[in-house]
Amino acid sequence: MTACANGPNATLPPLTESERDLKPRLESHVVMLARTIGERNAWHAPALARAAQYIETTLADLGLEPKRLPYIVPRSAIGGPFGFVDALAERLPEESTYVNLEADIPGRAKKGEIVVVGAHYDSLFGTRGANDNATGVAAVLEIARLLKDLDAARTLRFVAFVNEEPPFFKSEAMGSRVYARAARARGDNIVAMYSLETIGYYSDAPGSQRAPFPLGLFYPSTGNFVVFVGNFASRALVNRSVAAFRKASPFPAERFAGPAFVPGVDWSDQWSFWREGYPGVMVTDTAPYRYPHYHSETDTPDKIDYESFARVTAGLASVVRAVAND
Repeated sequence: MTACANGPNATLPPLTESERDLKPRLESHVVMLARTIGERNAWHAPALARAAQYIETTLADLGLEPKRLPYIVPRSAIGGPFGFVDALAERLPEESTYVNLEADIPGRAKKGEIVVVGAHYDSLFGTRGANDNATGVAAVLEIARLLKDLDAARTLRFVAFVNEEPPFFKSEAMGSRVYARAARARGDNIVAMYSLETIGYYSDAPGSQRAPFPLGLFYPSTGNFVVFVGNFASRALVNRSVAAFRKASPFPAERFAGPAFVPGVDWSDQWSFWREGYPGVMVTDTAPYRYPHYHSETDTPDKIDYESFARVTAGLASVVRAVAND
């Protein structure tokens, strides 16, 4: 998808050299994860393992040292608040091993303060998950590439989470829940967490954006922007992040910091970090409030607006750079 000729984003300047370089790289990651590998989840274990290997190899090729963080899940522990998918758990082995991955760029003056940039690499059962969430993973990988030589004050940590989708969602077996709980137990000082969640779909069509009441009264009705979402405790991080994004990029950006009970606010891995008292922000194209292929078998790589996706990813790299040096 490209911006409509008469749409607000049609007035954006041409892509920068960095954004032009990002565009095919991002598309390559999305195609690999969503087309070549395809559906990747607990019911397609070889594909899930192949996705993890691809992420690990890509990070290692950047000169980073990715770590595998396996954890074991008994079948009896699977199942969140979604009864209609709980039956899927019965198809799994009595016990399975799943893997989160992380790679650090150590900081200097504030080395003990950690900025996490993460995304989940699994797809919902029955879907290829191009936007949800190959786009998030692709952005994590490319932000890591852009910042791999950064001499920052704070430590940057890039994480790929497994098992974000139902029936793991909001359960103790969710990959980010396992990760955040372990981070708190270790005493990790995570000062910012970014969850990159469905960030590849944008539209200049009037009425292309929806929002739960009453948010629709305050936000644009055209889905050509990216949004930074946090809970009340993460408000300062939301504001700092949007300011840094707007300084670096002309791409439209909105913000929301409010109660987690607003539908969609806690629908990703930042929820796990909130549970441990860490500040976290979801960066998203708003998923079901905009994307007609959300959680569908038609969520395929051809649906992604790679030009806008490149602009957003470049802006996010600037956000992470700024926060790492605060």
